[in-house]
Amino acid sequence: MNFSIINNKTLPFGEQGIAAFLDAKVIQYNRPAFIPNDPVSIPHLFSKKQDIEIMGLWAAVLAWGQRVTIINKCHELIALMDGAPYDFIINHQETDLKKLLQFKHRTFNDIDTLYFISFFRHHYTNHESLESAFMPTDGNYSPFRGLGGFRDYFMSLPDFPNRTKKHISSPSQNSTCKRLNMFLRWMVRKDDCGVDFGIWNQIKPADLICPCDLHVDRVARKLNLITRKQTDWQTAVELTDRLREFDPLDPVKYDFALFGLGIEEKF
Repeated sequence: MNFSIINNKTLPFGEQGIAAFLDAKVIQYNRPAFIPNDPVSIPHLFSKKQDIEIMGLWAAVLAWGQRVTIINKCHELIALMDGAPYDFIINHQETDLKKLLQFKHRTFNDIDTLYFISFFRHHYTNHESLESAFMPTDGNYSPFRGLGGFRDYFMSLPDFPNRTKKHISSPSQNSTCKRLNMFLRWMVRKDDCGVDFGIWNQIKPADLICPCDLHVDRVARKLNLITRKQTDWQTAVELTDRLREFDPLDPVKYDFALFGLGIEEKF
């Protein structure tokens, strides 16, 4: 068998060798010890489904910059909602929103914060779960339709501020949709490892797209899992298609391996 030396690691060129290497890294990183230093720790603070969804989406949307800062800002946001996001969103009075005017994270400001609350209140007044916001009306889910439909729905309220659209991406913009794909991984993937929640049932793990952040992109290219030069929606699809060759039912479990190799091992 031919071998490749990458970062002083000897890896088989063969597909089975790469798959076995990544499977081992999934086992290494897909465990509760992964949670405390990752934004996924934020929805893990809650047991109510709606709280998990609300803070899961918010943590994913705010997930740029250093992980410590992201986690701290999410804790700040939770405190501003009295420690109970769903209850605050459904039952708040206008005067309760004043304290949220102080919340900012990088380019996410008070205007964005208030619209997110408005959107959540609108949705949960009519639906039990946020999963329905990603499901096409005909029930035929695909990543392109689900993510694009969510963005259209998110922007549909009369008070939508144009500046807020930059925080919710769509495949039609040729974005990797990294943050939304990460959120969907949290909500959809089902296993007994304790990191992802698996609380949604209409969207299947097989239909997820791998979150393609800087670390995942770099490691995937070193492993020849990506050939596309630019990093965009088609790149995320290409990577996921390759990962689907290793596990067609749960390709995005390899996000743990690629991300862990990139950020923990500087692969």
